[in-house]
Amino acid sequence: MKIGILALQGAFIEHARMFASLGIETCEIRLPAEMKHIDGLIIPGGESTTVLNLMQSFHFIQPLKKLAAAGTPIWGTCAGLICLARNVINPDGTRMETLGLMDITVRRNAFGRQVDSFETPLVIEGFQGGLYPGVFIRAPYIDAVGRKVQILGRLPEGEIVAARENNLLVTSFHPELTGDSRFHRFFAGMINRDFSQ
Repeated sequence: MKIGILALQGAFIEHARMFASLGIETCEIRLPAEMKHIDGLIIPGGESTTVLNLMQSFHFIQPLKKLAAAGTPIWGTCAGLICLARNVINPDGTRMETLGLMDITVRRNAFGRQVDSFETPLVIEGFQGGLYPGVFIRAPYIDAVGRKVQILGRLPEGEIVAARENNLLVTSFHPELTGDSRFHRFFAGMINRDFSQ
């Protein structure tokens, strides 16, 4: 198993370290051609506008859409969630062009600015071992989901913060910034069912 981590901007090193702790090989992806021999892809957190602009500049848009259409598992965390979403609600009301792969509507910067970042324990559907430590940094949340989208986690107030649609996984928060490997194991299980959680 080899997981590519989009390394244009954001928290890609932290994802690599988490997978390394599980004995899973990763590679940093900076050009579309580097996605040829991967079994899954991470789109990490960062600044969503910057990431999307870099995707355009480096001609990632169509290759990423083909990768998703081929059934390759893709996981977007925080900004990566925004990149995968079909619809994005911006605080200023402007429209945002995304990959449009997942049938979700996302509210960007939903909890405020960097100073409003927070941590909270989460119940994640299907996870054993108690509450999951949610780390939210200028985080979005999912405002609405299509009928094929499975909701995996919500905040106590009801906001959707983790979901899956077929081969696409998204989290509003940053599992790579915790010491908890369950989401990384879950994603590895999407690639290879024999990988134990």
